[in-house]
Amino acid sequence: MLQVNNLEAVYQKIILALRGMSLHVPEGKIVALLGSNGAGKSTTLKAISGLLTGDGGQITDGTIEFEGEKINGVTPDVLVKKGIFLSMEGRRVFKDLTVEENLIAGAYTRKDRGNIKADIERIYGYFPKLDMLKGRKAGYLSGGEQQMLAIGRGLMAKPKLLLLDEPSLGIAPLLVQEIFQNIKKINQEEGMSILVVEQNANVALSIADYGYIMENGRVVMQDTAQNLLANSEISEHYLGIGNDEDKNYREAKSYKRRQRIVW
Repeated sequence: MLQVNNLEAVYQKIILALRGMSLHVPEGKIVALLGSNGAGKSTTLKAISGLLTGDGGQITDGTIEFEGEKINGVTPDVLVKKGIFLSMEGRRVFKDLTVEENLIAGAYTRKDRGNIKADIERIYGYFPKLDMLKGRKAGYLSGGEQQMLAIGRGLMAKPKLLLLDEPSLGIAPLLVQEIFQNIKKINQEEGMSILVVEQNANVALSIADYGYIMENGRVVMQDTAQNLLANSEISEHYLGIGNDEDKNYREAKSYKRRQRIVW
């Protein structure tokens, strides 16, 4: 569904943020994009969703293809209509609108207005807390509730590919588990392709089919989510999971870098 090929991106024509970045998201799969702060994860999502130029960035090399069509330079509103929606880091809900008004706003580009009410009820089915709070202004919701609302608003656009940027950021652990369980449920019930950027590697890989690990603007490792979690060296040195400080860093680096898997 999505193919990113050797992407290069810069900010302010000076700062090289992506250098030969490549990944793919098969139809109906969940892919996790992992790495530390500054690795280029959010830049990748902004490039895919057409929002990079708004932050003073630009794609200088490589291609992005969605359903076989090159989408470099396509504006964000057109990409939403094509089926790509980005739920940005920090939730970005409309704080002065109610929960239900936020959901309605998510359907802004749709033409099938008669189906909007049914889709709102579908969102409430995934996130019952939003149904209980539908008349409350979004600014008064907790961080976890706002994240549920941000995802629900994205679903209202009826995307084929949902991009999620740090959905666990600033959220209590119990709500993180609930949100990621719902992300998996949405994928399974609707067959929606999902690319999720996360620093919480454990929870992201627990629901993902495949994972990519980024360093300094490029992918340094890729494998099935199960394999990434199962390898103790990778879990510790790249994902921050584990306590054995005696593992050799170089051994982890040598683990099948850029391994290619046939879906």
